[in-house]
Amino acid sequence: MKKTLLIVLLCFAFQANYSQESYTIDGETLELKTEIEGKLDLLWNIIDGEYRYFVRTENGTITELKNTKDSNKNYLEEYKTTLSSLTNGMSTDQLKLTTYSLKKFIDKYNASVDSSYATMATEGKVQFRLGFSAGITNHPFVRNPDNVKVPQIAAELEIYEAELPRHSGFLQAKHTFDAEDFNYSTNEFSLGYRYRIINKPCFSIYGQVKLATVNFISSTFEDENNIQVSSNEAAFDVPLIFGIGSDIKIGKNSFITLIYGELFAIIFDNQGNFSTDIAIGYKFNL
Repeated sequence: MKKTLLIVLLCFAFQANYSQESYTIDGETLELKTEIEGKLDLLWNIIDGEYRYFVRTENGTITELKNTKDSNKNYLEEYKTTLSSLTNGMSTDQLKLTTYSLKKFIDKYNASVDSSYATMATEGKVQFRLGFSAGITNHPFVRNPDNVKVPQIAAELEIYEAELPRHSGFLQAKHTFDAEDFNYSTNEFSLGYRYRIINKPCFSIYGQVKLATVNFISSTFEDENNIQVSSNEAAFDVPLIFGIGSDIKIGKNSFITLIYGELFAIIFDNQGNFSTDIAIGYKFNL
């Protein structure tokens, strides 16, 4: 376990930023990505866990789009006034401080003032990632007196909205192998949800929960008469199994993924062994 944590930390330490430039704005040095380029540019990044957006005019002036609160905790929506003044009074009534809404608004303005401008905004759509992983598990929710660890392999399809990158769902198929001294194997199909607690351009850390599982279980055990009994059964559960993971970007559309898949569950009880359910894998955008 200590070795695994060390590997994670080293991977984070050597990550590079992708497609970013450094800017000094009001005395603050920031790494920003360019989302839209035209008469008016849109720059942004996630800084200290917060989405921050900026616009750059043709003369190079960069202005932050703000949405602060007053003493009554009401949003002031200063970004609407800023963008209205920079776009010859374009209506900002329906404008939201999100990447998709800002892209659509600025893209529309750029197209209206420059006939040669090529639109850069796209409609929000569902996107997919395919992943494969391998690791070990001690089946923390199954009786395993000797705490035997066995290999596991998995494949998953992750589904997410392009404009909501913190949230995603996944469908996973996993096979765990048996061992000579622990004759228990499973084929599991699960449906789950992930929330990215840290969501940087080069890596993310997320919590996940398995909402529903179907398991096909094969096991051999001794009954009360010390007779070997083989069993094959299927089980559907809503276990609420929680885990954590990280995706580390290694290319434009590919990631190394580290998963601690089964830390604890709401429905299932731990059977006395500290969870060892660790895998490393590879993901890529479809």
